[in-house]
Order: sequence, then C-alpha cells, then structure tokens
Amino acid sequence: MSLRSALRAQTADCHAAVDTLFGSFNLSRPQDYKAFLRAHAQVVPSVEHALEQAGIARLLPDWPERRRAHLLAADIRALDDRLPPLLPQPALHCDAAVWGAAYVLEGSKLGGALLAKAIPDHLPGSYLSPQGPKGAMRLFMDRLDGSNVDDPAAAITAARDVFDLFLKAGQLTLEAAPMEAVPTEAVQ
Repeated sequence: MSLRSALRAQTADCHAAVDTLFGSFNLSRPQDYKAFLRAHAQVVPSVEHALEQAGIARLLPDWPERRRAHLLAADIRALDDRLPPLLPQPALHCDAAVWGAAYVLEGSKLGGALLAKAIPDHLPGSYLSPQGPKGAMRLFMDRLDGSNVDDPAAAITAARDVFDLFLKAGQLTLEAAPMEAVPTEAVQ
C-alpha cells in the first residue's frame, strides 16, 4: 500500500470531521469567513514552521512556493482583522511525520479550491485559491508515494495530529462566536 493510500485510509475519519466542522461556516457571510480564516490562522503558520524546522525543503524542494501562511495573513488583514494566537506546533521528529503533516496541508488546498467558490468576489480569497506551480499536487503525491518512509505509522500519527489541530481551532472559534447554521443543501 502506498503512503498516500495509507494516509487516506487511516485519516478518513479525521478528514470527515474537519470537513463537517468547517462546512458549518457560511463563507458567503463576512463574519463567518473571518472566523474561518482565524481558525486556520491558528494552525497553518504553526504547521508550516514545524515542517520547516523538520526539513521539509530537503524532501520537497518547491516548498517555498507551497507555503500559504502569508496568504492567510494577508486575507485576514484585508478584512481589517487581527491574527489570532497560534496553537502549538506538531512534533515532527522524522521524515515520515513530515510527510504526514504535509499531506494534510497540501490536501487542504483541494478543499480550499471548492470552498473558494462560496466567497463573494468583494472579499479577499488568496488563501483558499493560491496560484501554485502547475502540477504541484501531482508532484507532491508522486514524492509522497516515492518517499519510502520506514515508519508509515509516524506519518499517520502526524497527519492525525494536524487534523486534530484544525478541529481544535475550529471548535474554539465556534465556541467564541457561534455561526449561523448553513442550510443542508448548501453543504452538499
């Protein structure tokens, strides 16, 4: 089984929980969109920093073009909002863990592209619709599958930890400022 397949299978429950939680944000409403961005801003910079400290550039040479924390910060500032405090960085002690954490961040770009369609044109949307290098996702998946990590369990644990950070940030954000319910047909 490829690392990508193992990650997909072993984190499907986390992925579904994150999708459900963040699907409750009505991104067509500026306040909900701000809250959504603030929740992501508690996680993305921390994870990117942890990846950099653990040597992601060695594993993924185009890493600088893949970073999105600066796009997220720019969108938050464009909405006249402040950056929230960061959640703790995940512990990434081996290459397998780096791949697992990167898998979640890279995969979130696909979801972001779908969510970007709900954002009104007058709101900033560079974080959810970044212009990365052509074929970047395919290149990432090829490198992930070719990584030959010796501990797939460490990759899965790291991916689950990053999903958990997103869940925690989303839950904290919803507790601080509950969102209006999104009609069921809007989520589908």
